[in-house]
Amino acid sequence: MAPLFRSAAPCSAVCRSAVRAVARILLILPLALLVCFAGPAAAAQWSAEDLTVPVSADGTLVTFSEKEIKTGRKLFNDSCGTCHAGGITKTNQNVGLDPETLALATPARDSVESLVDYMKDPTSYDGEYSISDIHPSMRSSDVFVKMRDLDDEDLRLIAGYILVAPKVQGIQWGGGKVYF
Repeated sequence: MAPLFRSAAPCSAVCRSAVRAVARILLILPLALLVCFAGPAAAAQWSAEDLTVPVSADGTLVTFSEKEIKTGRKLFNDSCGTCHAGGITKTNQNVGLDPETLALATPARDSVESLVDYMKDPTSYDGEYSISDIHPSMRSSDVFVKMRDLDDEDLRLIAGYILVAPKVQGIQWGGGKVYF
């Protein structure tokens, strides 16, 4: 009975060269096709819905521009990001900047006006007492120097960023280090 498989002769130099050439083509071909047929890369566009947030407690809405949100993000990262990176609160993980936590504060901090008011004169989560001596604010800008150069427009942009971020980033905003 004849064997099912015959021993193949060792591959010659020409054979090895051909195998390498085919391997290169198989590696390069998908990249070449991607470059040739892929459309131009488009920047992520935020919808008007993503950029629209409550301006006041009565439900009045404001729509920020992408430029305003990017400016607000920079201001936030420079002034607030040390303790609130990604919407968390490093000094108290029970109180973050996610929408639910902001809405449940007393008074609620889920609008631009209420966040600006908080950044001017912060109170405890239950609203019972001022915490301006331990939390950066306009009231304590003599101690917290990063607050000195901020004006009302800067505070409005920071508040807009805080409210838009969870719409864009989802649960990652305020979700803690699990998402970093």
